[in-house]
Amino acid sequence: MSAIIPETRASRMAHLKQRISNISLNFYGILGYLFLYTPIVIVVIFSFNDSRSTAQWAGFTTHWYVDMITDSQIIISLWNSLFVAIVSTIISTIIGTLAAMGMERYRFRGQLGMDALLYLPVIIPDIAMAIMLLLFFNLSGIGFEVWNVNIFGINLAVPYSVIIGHVAFNIAFVAIVVRARLSQMDRTLEEAAQDLYANTWETFRKVTLPMMMPGILGGALLAFTLSLDDFAITFFTSGAGFNTLPVRVFGMIKKGVTPKINAISTLMLAMSLILISFSLISRKRGGEDQSIEMF
Repeated sequence: MSAIIPETRASRMAHLKQRISNISLNFYGILGYLFLYTPIVIVVIFSFNDSRSTAQWAGFTTHWYVDMITDSQIIISLWNSLFVAIVSTIISTIIGTLAAMGMERYRFRGQLGMDALLYLPVIIPDIAMAIMLLLFFNLSGIGFEVWNVNIFGINLAVPYSVIIGHVAFNIAFVAIVVRARLSQMDRTLEEAAQDLYANTWETFRKVTLPMMMPGILGGALLAFTLSLDDFAITFFTSGAGFNTLPVRVFGMIKKGVTPKINAISTLMLAMSLILISFSLISRKRGGEDQSIEMF
């Protein structure tokens, strides 16, 4: 029979300290999540409040959502946001993907400086970039012309300056996501394609691009989400008379916070969560399955 070694006092104290440490860590984690998400939950709940007051619950209603949908200014602002987000996402995805390939696959003089310049919009504050873009447009005299578009009978007048501003900061985020994907790709597959007499274009189209696609889609969805939620750059570069949904909400808050603003915020939150979820799923699936056309 083996002898039972009695638990020493030191080991009991170490076990107790470990439990206290785990409990404290979980407790602080819960506090952190509560601090971050309690205001969001309150906004969503009070968007259904049957009262103009946001401090007292008066019953459940969907009146504010109906009021939001029937408000023509909000609908125009929503279409402005979607149009700017879609156009800027397409442009920034193309440029950001090409920039990521150039920075990851090639070596050239001044690459470190180009790398820092490419990621600068991620580092500097939005307000600083917004002011710089405003000064650029004012000094150059370009960008404030409007792009007149008719979407489902709704006339939009979107300044080019807003689209240029969104592209300027979205390129960096797309490049980061795509470059991370490129760094994880297996180059031997491309070499094998070339060994099978595929030219450069065929190798890119049938091998490189399918492997890059999860990163490209993830970067595009991230750019779309950031563009849809942007306020500072849009506010400084839009000029008078143009509102996206975040800018419209800012103007409404000046007159007081009502459940209608909560309803708009809830809509924007839902759209952002859906897009971010698609982005995360596409990036995750990129590491699990890759569809590559065989030669």
